[in-house]
Amino acid sequence: VTRADLSGEAIRLGRLVVELLPDPAAVGLLALMLLQESRRAARTTAAGDLVLLEDQDRSTWDAGLIAEGLALAERALAGGPGPYQLQAAIAAAHAAAPSATATDWRRIARLYDLLLAVNPSPVVELNRAVAVAMRDGPAAGLALIDAVLARGDLAGYHLAHAARADLLRRLGRRDEARAAYGQALALAKQEPERRFLRKRLEGL
Repeated sequence: VTRADLSGEAIRLGRLVVELLPDPAAVGLLALMLLQESRRAARTTAAGDLVLLEDQDRSTWDAGLIAEGLALAERALAGGPGPYQLQAAIAAAHAAAPSATATDWRRIARLYDLLLAVNPSPVVELNRAVAVAMRDGPAAGLALIDAVLARGDLAGYHLAHAARADLLRRLGRRDEARAAYGQALALAKQEPERRFLRKRLEGL
């Protein structure tokens, strides 16, 4: 999690850039920063433990930042489907959902399809796989993650193994899930993430 003062300064500079050079990419980047910042208070507990997006208390999200971010995200995407515009649109889809279960995963998966086309990368593939899992079920997402890992991409990226573990857990494949969580834990460096992964392992 970035420091609040650094995020605040980045947003201040982003607003200045948009004022001076209001191109869609700059507007999209500002929207993305605002929407990410809106969830700061909900992303960790008082003890510093991570809280997944689906488990966050949405009443603590900053409604003013969300309103500004949603308007800018719409404006940015109208200017063309660039990487920042699409990332902002994805963040906006999450921010606009009144609850985790109301999230429009069909829209998010479509936006990731577009993002992968304009900005192909293994990390975008991973995020798209998670969206597909939420839309089509864990088996569909797991097949996509396994394909990325089979190429050797993201083998050292703990979030890839954590996402795979979560899908295996949801499928009831507990032994495989434990092994995947163990891989993620071995690769994770930040203590809040390590605590989260240890709790997942204990839960199995």
